[in-house]
Amino acid sequence: VLPRKSPGSVRTQGSQLAWWQAELGPIRLADVTPARLVACRDRLAEDHAPATVNGYLAAFSHAFTVAVTEWQWLEGSPLERVRRLREPQGRGRVLTEDERPRLLQACDVSPNRFLAPVVVLALSTGARKQEILGLTWADVDLRRATVTLQHTKNRTRRTLPLTRRALTEVQQLAKVRRLDTPLLFARADGRAPIDLRAAWARVLQEAGITDFRFHDLRHSAASYLAMSGASLVEIAAILGHRTLQMVQRYAHLAEGHTASVVARMNATLFP
Repeated sequence: VLPRKSPGSVRTQGSQLAWWQAELGPIRLADVTPARLVACRDRLAEDHAPATVNGYLAAFSHAFTVAVTEWQWLEGSPLERVRRLREPQGRGRVLTEDERPRLLQACDVSPNRFLAPVVVLALSTGARKQEILGLTWADVDLRRATVTLQHTKNRTRRTLPLTRRALTEVQQLAKVRRLDTPLLFARADGRAPIDLRAAWARVLQEAGITDFRFHDLRHSAASYLAMSGASLVEIAAILGHRTLQMVQRYAHLAEGHTASVVARMNATLFP
């Protein structure tokens, strides 16, 4: 099953399944008991965060699900009786009003010409890094000013508008577009997206920004949307979340907008 997944899933889950294989060894399926799996979970938890441990459990759980439902090797999965670890509330780190211009200025002067457009797209659309780096020119519609994310985390295609600087950045890229690769942000050989980790670390240092990950640009975009009056439903649609649970952390930022909506309704009801 694994080779049919996305490249990112193959890398991550492949290493997780290799750990299980090395940890359990050549034992029979009947000997893979919940108690044995709990012991493995607890060993993982000694030097891994709860979310990471749960990722290992999820990867192995999928293998058991296929064995049960498709191959009928087992009556049920032993992982159904293994509890996942409680995960702490997600990070809420966002760029401050002082940090944002410093970061963008550092990106503008970075030797890596792709860093600024990638960061601008992340801030303006809330897209994940891999979603942006995976963009091809077939996904870009400059006439309609949109980009379509084909390979998203939840495997649903998502179209996002390009406005202001984000549109300008993509238009500039189109002027110097390479003909030997379909990717917007290709590495030198054109076969895969560029690796921006070193350039990203450098601009954070130059901008004097600490405790900030690339994924926090997504949180920043969601926060800006909430403060601009977007509803939680709208934020979820833009970020690609299927439920509102993942965007509840931004609810307090939209309170001012909610209050104004209620005020307008009451003005109509009680003139």
